[in-house]
Amino acid sequence: MARRKQIYEGKAKILFEGPEPGTIIQYFKDDATAFNNQKKAVLEGKGVLNNRISEFIMMGLERIGVPTHFIKRLNMREQLVRHVEIVPLEVVVRNYAAGSISKRLGIEDGVALPRSVIEFYFKNDDLGDPLVSEEHITAFNWANPQEIDDMMALALRVNDFLSGLFAGVGIKLVDFKIEFGRQYEGDMMRLIVADEISPDSCRLWDMETGHIMDKDRFRQDLGDVTDAYREVARRLGVLREAESSGQSGPVLVSDNEK
Repeated sequence: MARRKQIYEGKAKILFEGPEPGTIIQYFKDDATAFNNQKKAVLEGKGVLNNRISEFIMMGLERIGVPTHFIKRLNMREQLVRHVEIVPLEVVVRNYAAGSISKRLGIEDGVALPRSVIEFYFKNDDLGDPLVSEEHITAFNWANPQEIDDMMALALRVNDFLSGLFAGVGIKLVDFKIEFGRQYEGDMMRLIVADEISPDSCRLWDMETGHIMDKDRFRQDLGDVTDAYREVARRLGVLREAESSGQSGPVLVSDNEK
């Protein structure tokens, strides 16, 4: 890592220049943060699990025709991804009430929403990533109307895929956050899914017990955060059934063992 040129360091990942033009190496850290970086911890093995879960999901999205920045996983903590210009928005898709929407609208946690709701948040840690409207987005030129339509359409396709994927392994997809990037190819530009999709960016509840299996375990001091992530990975088939417990670190299924 020391010999690479670091481009950016965020709360959960570090980005380095890739081996070829137009590529970036994305390194997953074990750092956990919440409440705009006010709460911090290091959770051993979290980065490894998020790397593998995000790879699994991104590959699934590519198979159904949703473009992503993912190229390939390099090792336990790193991915090779396409270089994109990140749209400065977090796109949140909500299927059930939880978190801020429950507080804003007075809806009890866990209540199914009448339909999937898409919200936009301006990516700015200093401001606490505020909720913004389409009027804000176009007025400040964060994205144009066509890009907003494209992001919403892609977000709903991702929601359909993730909802089915997780439901198939007994997990309710409460909500999730994704980011988009602009990929330029000559005079052409397209929006693609970027960043990561993992228990860090999704709310995941066990369908039978309601057990929380995501980053809310860290936010709410529920403990066993990496154990919950490991269980998500196990159910998705990322971890070997026989080796998913009782070991010091996660045991990942290699590509030729899937």
